[in-house]
Amino acid sequence: MTTPILLAVDINDLASSDHLAQAAIALARAQGAKIHVLNVIPGSGMAMVGAYLGADQEKRIRAEARAKLADWAERVLPEDVFAGLHVTQGTIYHEIIGAANRLSASAIVVGAHRPALKDYLVGPNAARVVRHASQTVLVVR
Repeated sequence: MTTPILLAVDINDLASSDHLAQAAIALARAQGAKIHVLNVIPGSGMAMVGAYLGADQEKRIRAEARAKLADWAERVLPEDVFAGLHVTQGTIYHEIIGAANRLSASAIVVGAHRPALKDYLVGPNAARVVRHASQTVLVVR
């Protein structure tokens, strides 16, 4: 069996994530691999915001994200390829790459959207994952 595949999804756009899952399932079956699903809750980047929300609020947000992700994974991913769920918080592309490294993933599956002007200036998360990951990255549009 090969190393796992990391499927990064946005729980706020699960319709697009269904399409991503199909690509990840095909890749996993072709490689005899399992899929780990990741959702990243974007970090505020400001300690003041975190202090304002408090630990209880952050725990609630993570728990809600995990529950929503679990419902989606149960509906979309077959048991024979599903390996686990992960919810993290922080900079999206850093968290995706970090999770892939921790899992020793062979590949990362991410979605892409039509770039807006701000994406050309800052760079979308998918492009950053492609540039910085040591794993193979499959970008699904």
